[in-house]
Amino acid sequence: MAAVHVLDDYYLAITLLITVAYQLFFFSIAFSFKFDKLTDFAGGTNFVLLAIITLAFSGNRHHARNIVVSLFIMAWGARLSGFLLFRILKTGKDDRFDDKRDKFWSFLGFWVFQMIWVWTVSLPVTILNSPNVTQFDQPKFGTGRDIAGVVLYAIGLVMESVSDIQKYRFRSAHGSDGAVCDVGFFAWSRHPNYFGEIIIQFSIFMMAVSPAANGYVHGGAYAALYASILGPFLLTALLMFLSGLPLQERPGAKKRYEKGTKWDEYQTYLRRTSILVPFPPQLYEKVPVFLRRTVFLEFPMYVFDPAKHADQSMVRGNAAEEGRARPSDEQGLRT
Repeated sequence: MAAVHVLDDYYLAITLLITVAYQLFFFSIAFSFKFDKLTDFAGGTNFVLLAIITLAFSGNRHHARNIVVSLFIMAWGARLSGFLLFRILKTGKDDRFDDKRDKFWSFLGFWVFQMIWVWTVSLPVTILNSPNVTQFDQPKFGTGRDIAGVVLYAIGLVMESVSDIQKYRFRSAHGSDGAVCDVGFFAWSRHPNYFGEIIIQFSIFMMAVSPAANGYVHGGAYAALYASILGPFLLTALLMFLSGLPLQERPGAKKRYEKGTKWDEYQTYLRRTSILVPFPPQLYEKVPVFLRRTVFLEFPMYVFDPAKHADQSMVRGNAAEEGRARPSDEQGLRT
């Protein structure tokens, strides 16, 4: 069976239409019933759907590389959607949508964002499975890039999967007591799950681009495979500059500082632990600031400065309440 040509020879249009339809289907359920439990599940399973469809369309022109890369993104998407579904079933609702759940356009905006994320991050697999690429012969799977990609994928998947479990178990054990999660991978990175996810997507691209890098494809197919790096770049940019670190680093520190929730302990954790790239805490504590800002990607936008970013009136109010709740040593002696 030859590769199926659907709308365009890179499967860009058909995968976009499938993604839009798939996400709108789940959006209609989520908005109509104010139901949070399928949102992240819809995102993760969409990757699986696109990989299955594009691999099936490629017919007998697919190579071992197409199968491996497609299975890798399926495994990642299935694990991610399964874990997020399990977590939301346990927690009950998703706080991200508290100000959007009843607003049609605001809520739809999130789903449009999810459409763009799924379609773009899937590009390396989509293009590798497309007729304009499968028409060429490919190097046998096992090139240096393939091996490096498999190794990086394994590292990334283990790091993301294990750190998700570690954090879930830690939060389940500590509830809302404000304890600092510094167990397992979190002792070496404040966001090991993000680092693992970034590695996974670049490893998939590394394998997908191997036919072009080894000179087996030419022309538009060559350019398209290299252009698919937009997928891992977009995911990295989202995690680092929009939906990941910016929503957790400074806001999280601000909340701890203003509430006085184990702030000293958290300060020590920030000083000793890399924000993203895993690194021994004993060494990271001694890393100069300029290296933290460059090599370790701890940009100023993530750093919390109490003098600039905290509500000092709230801090003083909390301190006063703590003073009233806990008698001083002098008061204790008087009684």
